[in-house]
Amino acid sequence: MNNEKKVNYPLLENNLENKILFQNEDKCDKYDYLAAVGCGAIGGIIDIFLVGSPSDSVLGKWTDSQVDNCVKVFAKQMGWSPRAGQEDNLKSAVGFLEKKFKVNYDQSHSGDVNNLFKMGTRNHHMMSIAHSPDIIGLFFSILNQFTSTSSFIADGQLITIATDTFELQGGDYISKIFCGVANWFGHVMSDISGSSGSKMRGSGVVMPFYELFGFCKFGKFNVDKDKQDLATIATRAFQDGYDFRFSLAQSIPVIVTDLLIRLIWSLRRYFQFKKPLRECIPTQSHADLRVMLILGNGTLCVMDGIDAGIRANGNALRFFMRMNLVAWLRFVMLVLKEVFIRIGIANSMQKGIEAYKRINEALLVYLNELEKIDIELFKKETEEYNKLVSTFNYAKNCDELNLMLLDTFDKMGYSKPWQGNFDEHMSDKNATLRFE
Repeated sequence: MNNEKKVNYPLLENNLENKILFQNEDKCDKYDYLAAVGCGAIGGIIDIFLVGSPSDSVLGKWTDSQVDNCVKVFAKQMGWSPRAGQEDNLKSAVGFLEKKFKVNYDQSHSGDVNNLFKMGTRNHHMMSIAHSPDIIGLFFSILNQFTSTSSFIADGQLITIATDTFELQGGDYISKIFCGVANWFGHVMSDISGSSGSKMRGSGVVMPFYELFGFCKFGKFNVDKDKQDLATIATRAFQDGYDFRFSLAQSIPVIVTDLLIRLIWSLRRYFQFKKPLRECIPTQSHADLRVMLILGNGTLCVMDGIDAGIRANGNALRFFMRMNLVAWLRFVMLVLKEVFIRIGIANSMQKGIEAYKRINEALLVYLNELEKIDIELFKKETEEYNKLVSTFNYAKNCDELNLMLLDTFDKMGYSKPWQGNFDEHMSDKNATLRFE
């Protein structure tokens, strides 16, 4: 019979907050779920009523004006000097940038490409890959500038045509690449608010990786009385304003949802669970926070999808234009990342990264120690050692070698670990060797 006295801690067992702390810190409770859904709902309301579609977006008008201001500021930094009263003239700033950052891949209609495919001023920024503000656009921009070519996505295929000879500035290969990167960025900035000849809003540049929709020549979706594939729908959406500026408006409800969830999570840990401040920093290492982010963004996406489905009324183009691609991309990335973490892929990658960081830190410490070494003194001492070693080669027997070694000890100022004669010292049982 077990006579151990069971000690109860009613204050700890009956307190929900302490139960959470002592059971599993990475486990969400009902308040975490409610907070995540609530934050996602706030983001969904912002998305439905303030983002909407490009034609009726309240936040879209604000992001348009912010991008326009950025273009004018960038143009001034590049040397744009507007005349008096023209400081807010966006078309003047865009025209200046177009002249300053000329590229060879800026064909704008079918006639410029010998009618190889259909293209117009409203969609050439999507079809010309080098106009994309992402790593793909940068790669093709450098490639096109170096090889005097233009690359397009047309009819689901990658098409490259030759252009007039284009030479980048710079005296060597590295400087030419730097010039090409600067030219790409400057040209994207000249197009991000539409061209200088646009009468209205104008077609800007696509959101990152949106150009890949050009390869999606599949599906038959209802658009009024017509059937169109996904690539055509994406192109038409871009022509109607679904561009980079609108993606900034779409990112606002996503950011609001994310920040609210992180804020609530941090406040609960600090004030309710009495965690140290350093443990209340919302990083991806906390599983409960990751789950809350997935749930919050999932709620936002569900509300966005329901709103788009109701307002589209069976029209695939209207459905696409009301879909918040930024929110859906964020949700998919959060889910995939969590899956990788659960199956151990992300953890092994993180461990590898941490190992490389530790190696790098050790190498830096080693380099710092090497920098403290007096190279000239080291060379001088090494030469002395080499001279002494070379003299040992002339020893004819052990007695001469011993004399040379003892003489070297005296010259180098080393104290011998024995006193007097070595043989006599070693014959004394009470004698000891003392190394200093």
